[in-house]
Amino acid sequence: VQLVESGGGLVQAGGSLRLSCVVSGRTFGSVNMGWFRQAPGKERNVIASISANGYHTFYSDSVKGRFTISRDNAGDTLYLQMNSLKPEDTAVYSCNAGGTYIGSTYRPHRTYWGQGTQVTVSA
Repeated sequence: VQLVESGGGLVQAGGSLRLSCVVSGRTFGSVNMGWFRQAPGKERNVIASISANGYHTFYSDSVKGRFTISRDNAGDTLYLQMNSLKPEDTAVYSCNAGGTYIGSTYRPHRTYWGQGTQVTVSA
C-alpha cells in the first residue's frame, strides 16, 4: 500500500489549500482514513477522519468549521479542503489509511502513512 500526498505549500492567513492523498495497492473504498498534522516540536495529531463509506466524518476542534475531509472512492483519493487558514495551521500534514474508530476517535494504522506535505501559513 502506498499513500502519496500533494497540495501543500505557502499561503497567507485567510487563504485556502486543498490537500490530496492518492492510495494505491489495496481496495481504497474499504478502509477508514484520516488526516494528521505535526507542527515543529509537537506531537502528530489527527485533525480529520472519514469512514470507509464516506458517511461519517470527524474533526478536531481546532479545524472544525474550516476544514472539510472527503473521499473519491472511484479515484482512490482522499482530500482535505482547508479554508480560513491560520498561522497555527502550519505543520506537516500526513494521511493514514486503514485505521479504526473508538467512538469518534480515529486510531491510525501503524503502517499505512503518506510521506507528508508541508503547509506553511504566513501572518
